[in-house]
Amino acid sequence: MSLYIGRLTELAAKAAEVNDAAMTEAAAIMAETAANGGLIHLYGSGHSVLPAQETFPRYGAFIAFHPLTDPRLMWHSVLGAGGVRELLWLERTEGYAEKFLDHEPINPGDTLVVFGHSGTNASGIDTALYCKARGVKVIAVNAAANRDKKATHSSGKVLADCADVAIDTCAPVEDAIVPVEGWSRPVGGSSTVLAMILMHEMAARTAQTLADRGIELPVFASPTIPGVTLNDTDKAYAAYKARLIEAQKKHLSFFEDRMSGKA
Repeated sequence: MSLYIGRLTELAAKAAEVNDAAMTEAAAIMAETAANGGLIHLYGSGHSVLPAQETFPRYGAFIAFHPLTDPRLMWHSVLGAGGVRELLWLERTEGYAEKFLDHEPINPGDTLVVFGHSGTNASGIDTALYCKARGVKVIAVNAAANRDKKATHSSGKVLADCADVAIDTCAPVEDAIVPVEGWSRPVGGSSTVLAMILMHEMAARTAQTLADRGIELPVFASPTIPGVTLNDTDKAYAAYKARLIEAQKKHLSFFEDRMSGKA
């Protein structure tokens, strides 16, 4: 009998059931953005950056997604420069995220999917509020078990309070799900894997919603598949680059005003 897999699949099945309506709503929002040439931004810090990276770019992903990945909010070692302690401090520091986000092509009509297990860290809340102010729809993915925690952000909000749609990973507060006999704490984190599963479900529903409207976007396919070549992948990158250029053009006037202090 599995110790981790069985418990995880039970949580995944629960998350699929409780989020069914919310994921359909989220997919409709993302499909509208994609159909209009916009970007579906993906954001997280620490472990929560992993669902963003898992979503795009990868085989089976389509070009509407745009990861907002800041190296300072990801660890590159355990201790020292690029380590976890520095990351944990920075993601709890209000006002930092906007310094990073000002340079990203975030435009009205876009969508943001923001991941964060606790939903209390400043970086995720700052990002959600920043994007809302820019006319962006926000989808929050975190554990509902954490949503009754006292807000520590100066806005008085937790992540779900900032969202148009809130998705519940169904992960427990402690995150780890495997009790170990003789140990005082459980092991086996669940929140990141559950967030990835839910995001793939929402992406699949978004693709189907677009297909129902007669829209097909380029999808990254593995060149190990017969008939697929590296050139096919390059064509998808070219289509993605074109979408980014259009987003940058739309963003330029806001960026110039921001840098001059007008916005």
